[in-house]
Amino acid sequence: MPNDSLTSPDPGAKSGPASGNAGPGANAARRDALNRGGNPFSDTRFLSALELAGCTGQSSGWEAVPVTVGTAEAAYASAWLKQHSRGEFVFDFVWADASHRAGLHWYPKLLVAAPLTPVTGPRLMADDADGRTKLIGQLESQVHQRQLSSCAVNFCDPHDCRALDQSGWLKRFDWQFHWFNRGYRDFDEFLNSMRSKPRKNIRRERRLAHQDGWRYRWVHGQDIDERELELVSSCYQTTFALYRNLPILNINFFREAARLFGPRFLVCIASHGDTDLACSVFWKSDTHLFGRYWGALEQTSDVHFEACYYQGIEYCIAHGLKVFEPGAQGEHKIRRGFVPVPTFSYHYIRHPGLREGIRSWLELERQALDQYREQLQSLIPYLDQGGEPAGRPGLEPG
Repeated sequence: MPNDSLTSPDPGAKSGPASGNAGPGANAARRDALNRGGNPFSDTRFLSALELAGCTGQSSGWEAVPVTVGTAEAAYASAWLKQHSRGEFVFDFVWADASHRAGLHWYPKLLVAAPLTPVTGPRLMADDADGRTKLIGQLESQVHQRQLSSCAVNFCDPHDCRALDQSGWLKRFDWQFHWFNRGYRDFDEFLNSMRSKPRKNIRRERRLAHQDGWRYRWVHGQDIDERELELVSSCYQTTFALYRNLPILNINFFREAARLFGPRFLVCIASHGDTDLACSVFWKSDTHLFGRYWGALEQTSDVHFEACYYQGIEYCIAHGLKVFEPGAQGEHKIRRGFVPVPTFSYHYIRHPGLREGIRSWLELERQALDQYREQLQSLIPYLDQGGEPAGRPGLEPG
């Protein structure tokens, strides 16, 4: 098996630490200094929480193989040797099947991503474009040296996209649904920016979510107690069991995340009477709120919308956060104020024939996603058909 670090032919490159992508001591400080925008899922604290709880590691199929450039880590990529495609949210199962049918192996493969997290953020963490270009070259070298099938860089931020657009890697995109704070004074002003029907629907949903004694409270990481952590873990496990998925996270992960992130780890707890029955888990940066996990111990559809979406919108307005990302998929979010936003991944495929087959497949997918976006336009609930602040920087799919 490969060792715990991807070394580079570049003489300035060095091996990753034994603790993997989290990085101890000074390495963690340097890596976090490269974390553009303070994204919590590119933060070494998030990676540490996963590692300490046993959610990543060779036995989980997430083997840390960090890539660095320079003796002082001038550039860094949190890379993983993957034995499966679970927990990535950029689905390549069709590619894996095509590879196997052609007599080629797809696993192991190399992945640069935040584990189990469909959130855009910095992946090629460097001070400048030259550092990102060097990282791309090292990733390509490792694919060939280790005879891996491929390397993917998932949920790239604009800096990474610009570097990867110059690399010749295959580009892929998809749609998520985000909420943008247009300087709203309160929730009512947000509602008044919408057409009549969705505005009335939201008010009805909120009324139902608060009737019969349902209450909601926010708890930050430094204040959460063991009973509340047990609720978080139980709700998470219940949701995965409901959809017959394998739950990867455990109470130790949530405990570590709360300890390490403190006020940037948040839980919205829904209580009926004196009993806590549901919750949503969030992280935040200086500008963004990220909704990550939801679960309930009983069926609560209106409570779900309140705890996952409306409480989060209110929190953003009250605390001046600019963007609320509630997670992957779900066009039902549009009529609740979220608008389509593209997300991007890039793929380096070693086998030339397989690469060209995937290139053709991606073009068909792109056409279908463009048509899907056109269909979504009629669902946008805002009076001006927008929902994003004027001049928001971004990248177009293509």
